[in-house]
Amino acid sequence: MEATNIHAIAFDVFGTTVDWCGTVSRESETLANEKGIVDVDWVQFAIDWRKGYRPAMDRVTSGERPWTTLDLLNRELLDEVLDNSSIDGFSNADKDRLNRIWEVLDPWNDSPKGLARLKNSFLVTALSNGSLSMLNNLAKHGNLRWDRVISAELFGCYKPDPRVYKGAAELLGLKSQNMLMVASHKYDLLAAKREGMQTAFVKRLNEFGGRIEVDKSHETFIDIYVDDFLDLATKLGV
Repeated sequence: MEATNIHAIAFDVFGTTVDWCGTVSRESETLANEKGIVDVDWVQFAIDWRKGYRPAMDRVTSGERPWTTLDLLNRELLDEVLDNSSIDGFSNADKDRLNRIWEVLDPWNDSPKGLARLKNSFLVTALSNGSLSMLNNLAKHGNLRWDRVISAELFGCYKPDPRVYKGAAELLGLKSQNMLMVASHKYDLLAAKREGMQTAFVKRLNEFGGRIEVDKSHETFIDIYVDDFLDLATKLGV
């Protein structure tokens, strides 16, 4: 399979473009050491924090609760994971500091260089469930040179709701079939394909700190499989 006639490339961000698990676990442990909090598996802490991500967003998209940004959802989930893990010693200010880690996640090593190569031939945009403020801060922190930043916040619902993919194409003035959705999560690519986008799967083998095996099996709804953004640029001929 191959992708053709691409005018714009839309990138998922958390896990696909930036290393949430590595950054959250490292920075959480740094703060914990300052507070004298020891004997915690911080990689598992990061995974548990992320685990509530999809259910929380689904409640918003379904209308069960009004629109709530990912910033606030993450802060609520932090309280839950700290309680469930019986981790004590963080003040409210510490918790706010922990929550801000999601705005300074380190990119994967290939992400800045890969985006720079790709933007020479394509319009490149973030297409993420992160809020606009989160995405802009991540771009500054990681030298992620997007041409556009498109947040689910603009549509009042979260991926994989079809309104996000349709809305992105409309904002860019493109037909869905002329966009390539890039993600390390198959549910994201399946939803994009259903809305007519072309798709590329990035094998981020260490997204969960090596604790969870990545499903690398081939799917009919995925057009390109790549190891990283540099590999994607090569496969697209740039």
